[in-house]
Amino acid sequence: MDNMYYRSFGWGDYLTHYGLFYTLKFSDWFTQVIVRILAIYLWQVCSKRAFPMLKMMTSALPHQLSFLERIIRITQQNEQFAGLSITGSASTNELDQYSDLDFVLAVKPDSYDMLYTQRQALAESFGELLACFTGEHVGEPRVLICLYQEGEELLHVDLKFVALPDVAQRVDNPIVLWEKEGQLSDIYRGAEGHYPMHTLQWFEDRFWVWIQYGAAKIGRGEFFETLEFISFLRQTVIAPLAKKAHGFEPNGIRRIEQQLPELTAELKGILPNLDKASLQSCLYALADIYVHYREMLSSNASEQGDECEGEGECVQVNHKAQRAALDYLSRV
Repeated sequence: MDNMYYRSFGWGDYLTHYGLFYTLKFSDWFTQVIVRILAIYLWQVCSKRAFPMLKMMTSALPHQLSFLERIIRITQQNEQFAGLSITGSASTNELDQYSDLDFVLAVKPDSYDMLYTQRQALAESFGELLACFTGEHVGEPRVLICLYQEGEELLHVDLKFVALPDVAQRVDNPIVLWEKEGQLSDIYRGAEGHYPMHTLQWFEDRFWVWIQYGAAKIGRGEFFETLEFISFLRQTVIAPLAKKAHGFEPNGIRRIEQQLPELTAELKGILPNLDKASLQSCLYALADIYVHYREMLSSNASEQGDECEGEGECVQVNHKAQRAALDYLSRV
């Protein structure tokens, strides 16, 4: 495996793994800085000439580009793959020093079963793999979640192995890094990727049950459990509804600080302490925020099921459950 890894090295790897470190031989700090800058510049030029798609990723840092160059080259040489694409912040050119790399490795259908059993060995061939595990905890066992040592940096990489026809099922719009005969691009053009979003009625049917559940945990004195439950409400209810209301993908709490600074300040202001009164107050505040976005997004139907009026999504508000849950919260 070591031999496979080192045979895959290219110019980018040479300059990052060797050229930069040779600068330590220079005692003059100024010379060290100049040599490091030249090494990074030469590496970027060589990588982007060899892999034109990387020209689009102007936000990528050297350790990220080094890995990108290597995984492109290795997968291109493997006849079992039909193409490689990248999602997440790389696909929107918003990488920073904390970004991970999210790859979709499209596998030829007749090779999928065999390659699926070799995922860890393949991951080891892509770089200095420190640890990896599969993504059952996020409902995606096809993803191998990896931690690499890339030069002096740690790099988190998600490797999603997908049979070629299944790449159409996605939540975003990847960037194709390479493909055979335009197969990936043809599939991606067939349908846009969208993050799944529940209906308002789905939220309304559950929210007041959840408020009573949280209140019961407070009444029993399970304050840490209540803290976790409050986090669940932020992630599952408040953030998706707020993002939908303001035109963002409803992908949970991710990047809410940048996208919704006013809501961020409001949520920060209601962060609870580990006591009954504070936790109660937080649940009340979350209920108020929920109602605000429910009204912002909906055209309300009556409890008798009358037709909705207005431009929003139709939802039958359960006023009876709302009153009962909030009353219960006040009495725990």
